[in-house]
Amino acid sequence: MSKSKTNNGNAFPDDNESLARRSFVRLALGGVGLCYAGALGYPVYRYLASPVEMAAGLAAVTEVSLNDAQKLPQGSVLMFKFGSHPGMLIHHRDDTWVALDAVCTHLGCTVQYEPANNRIFCACHGGTYDPRTGANVSGPPPRPLKRYVVKVLETSVLVSRA
Repeated sequence: MSKSKTNNGNAFPDDNESLARRSFVRLALGGVGLCYAGALGYPVYRYLASPVEMAAGLAAVTEVSLNDAQKLPQGSVLMFKFGSHPGMLIHHRDDTWVALDAVCTHLGCTVQYEPANNRIFCACHGGTYDPRTGANVSGPPPRPLKRYVVKVLETSVLVSRA
């Protein structure tokens, strides 16, 4: 008895049709496997490559000139880029200036200045910092925020590494 084709109602497909199905299933499973490996591998690659990229970006920049930042109202903040990192320039109500790194030392989230609460807050895990010194006050952050040197000029504010 020979194998019959599926179009005549029998349950057994012929060899060519079976081979085509197997090839398709193998190809589909291989594609899914590659996507899964990529989804797992990319975060690992970014984790391992990030310190190198950050070090290269931060080492190249030693100061940033923020044009017209001297006009910043008291009690407000200006977010800026210091190399590849976000930074914040705070003009306090007593006319003092502070520039800090705006990346939480816990897991790298961007922090926000909350003048009403007189704190710098990380919304990711509830960490707080002192807005004058950058010291970690509460929550999970293990270290204070990096502080920069601020020079207020007539037409800009110069922020540089200490």
